[in-house]
Amino acid sequence: MLDDPIFWLLTAPGLLLGFYAQSLIKSNYLRYSQIATLRGVSGAVAARRLLDSQGLQNVVIESTPGMLSDHYDPRTKSLRLSQEVYHTPSLAAVGIAAHETGHALQDAQDYFPMQVRSFIVPAVQLGTKIAPLLFFGGYILNMPQVAWAGVLLFGTNTLFTLVTLPVELDASKRARELLVSQHIVEGEEQITGIKKVLTAAAWTYVASAVSAIGTLLYFAVILLSRFRRHH
Repeated sequence: MLDDPIFWLLTAPGLLLGFYAQSLIKSNYLRYSQIATLRGVSGAVAARRLLDSQGLQNVVIESTPGMLSDHYDPRTKSLRLSQEVYHTPSLAAVGIAAHETGHALQDAQDYFPMQVRSFIVPAVQLGTKIAPLLFFGGYILNMPQVAWAGVLLFGTNTLFTLVTLPVELDASKRARELLVSQHIVEGEEQITGIKKVLTAAAWTYVASAVSAIGTLLYFAVILLSRFRRHH
């Protein structure tokens, strides 16, 4: 696989975008974690203010271990912020906290792409476990139907990454608007900083989608090549 030029042709764009996204995140997070919010508002305080402004007093904000482990859990209505984001009064911290608040708003408003993503999670989890067995088993044993079933299950992960894109982009859009409307960030310089932090994070989801599409295409190409030779 690694010595196949087709593999690199199809997967290289996702890998390159991934490296680009990580460099953006690192540089922007480091830069804007050093710039304080105007009123010393931390990530946790910002999230609480934004949630309350939207009538989501029922959403609990918790501190969780790990760097950039921030996430919203729709099952428990909990917004979990990494310790640095939770406690730090920086542009990077409030940007990340606001993004996760955006997911809480999506959940409260039954945002359709978010519902679709949650619906396909079980299929993605199943596909992650079974798809490689079906694909390589069918490939080795010359059983095209089994191998294509594996590709189909791989496709659930690709679908997940594609559905994730609008979910994440919408959460970032909500984050920017809320931070400005609640006067947590003010002025062109601070608003620009928030945009850069959120845009850098968005590139990771673009990279994931491109990588998943490239991998899926590669599996399809090698199956088409193999089984055509046997007919």
